[in-house]
Amino acid sequence: MTSKSRKQDRDGPYRRIIARNKRARHDYAVEQTYEAGLMLLGSEVKTLRGGKASIKEAHARIRRGEAWLLNCNIPEYSFSNQFNHAPKRERKLLLHRSELRKLEAKTKIGGYTLVPLEIYFDERGKVKVLIGLARGKRQHDKRQSLRLAEHEREMGRQARETD
Repeated sequence: MTSKSRKQDRDGPYRRIIARNKRARHDYAVEQTYEAGLMLLGSEVKTLRGGKASIKEAHARIRRGEAWLLNCNIPEYSFSNQFNHAPKRERKLLLHRSELRKLEAKTKIGGYTLVPLEIYFDERGKVKVLIGLARGKRQHDKRQSLRLAEHEREMGRQARETD
């Protein structure tokens, strides 16, 4: 385990990140995040333990009171012959009913979408997905975010130089 693949939460315990959607925070303004469990097959878990997954094109949707993760690519497990899984199948997200109702209400309003930000193993070894309730950014908003990030980096550099 490398230290790069682990992230310390504010609450304390470590989690091992499998996949991260870096473009999500650039393309969307994330207002709230939710931690959801993920219903997986055995071959999918084994692939994830190897660190192979992609959520670049993935998104979540709520249908008939259930949350689903769509277009998440988990490649087939090479040592699983006939019991393998489809790489881009729909996977059910496990959320509390109250969270599902809130998310369904927000996404029906319009302008909001559910974007997966990270897939990771929690401290108990369970696969979790960090889902963001987000609004799409316009081009000028993206440029503004880049300017702010560059300004913060420059301020950090100046602070280190003065020390």
